[in-house]
Amino acid sequence: MYEIVKRIVEEEQSGSERAGYGEKLIDSISAELIKEFGRGFDSSNLPRMRRFYLTFQIWETVSPILTWSHYCELIKIDDESKRSYFLNYAHQENLSIRDLERQIYSLHYERLLMSKDKKALVEYERKGNVPDRSEEVIKDPYVLEFLDLEEKHTYTEKELETKILDDLQKFLLELGQGFSFVARQRRFTIDNDYFYMDLLFYNIYLKCYVVLELKTGKFRHEDVGQMNFYLNYIKKEINREEDNDPIGIFLY
Repeated sequence: MYEIVKRIVEEEQSGSERAGYGEKLIDSISAELIKEFGRGFDSSNLPRMRRFYLTFQIWETVSPILTWSHYCELIKIDDESKRSYFLNYAHQENLSIRDLERQIYSLHYERLLMSKDKKALVEYERKGNVPDRSEEVIKDPYVLEFLDLEEKHTYTEKELETKILDDLQKFLLELGQGFSFVARQRRFTIDNDYFYMDLLFYNIYLKCYVVLELKTGKFRHEDVGQMNFYLNYIKKEINREEDNDPIGIFLY
């Protein structure tokens, strides 16, 4: 397909973007290509193919893992930096087209920009979207519309936890890159008292455990003490020698 669209752009238009690329020309090229190659070259698809070629003129930047549907979404993104980010992200995380669409339209990229300085994000992209710092993964806010919560006044922490685990795959994507689920209500004992972490994850890029605590009320200073208690326990009792310090996330 790439060579065919290259011929459309370079031969039919003498290698330039021309304002006169009108419907008649498209219809003419479409009829020619359908006759030669069969279906898939209708006049509604050719402009997308042309834009794809003009956007990804270096063939080596095209991922064989992603489908044409993925690229139809990517070419809609005008911002080159944002498009490059999602290209790498979709490739590395093997995103379905539906998951890619959700990440784009839930402002995933913009929330990353909000949660850290732009210079850090540029450096992150330069490394190929492989994070090595928590600032390159943690977003603020998280968007959990896929939980499809009914509009009721309050939810208990247990109800939210159950909803998240019912759609764990989407929640892991929303958390960010490299997260894997470890445990729900991870129990540990100190001085014959039982304590429970709501959700425990591990991030393969950051090489650390991540504790996620669900809170239905307002922020309290006691919450910080509780989280530090959990993180210190992980450092002393769960971490292996190669693990980095754990991270805590509150979800209010």
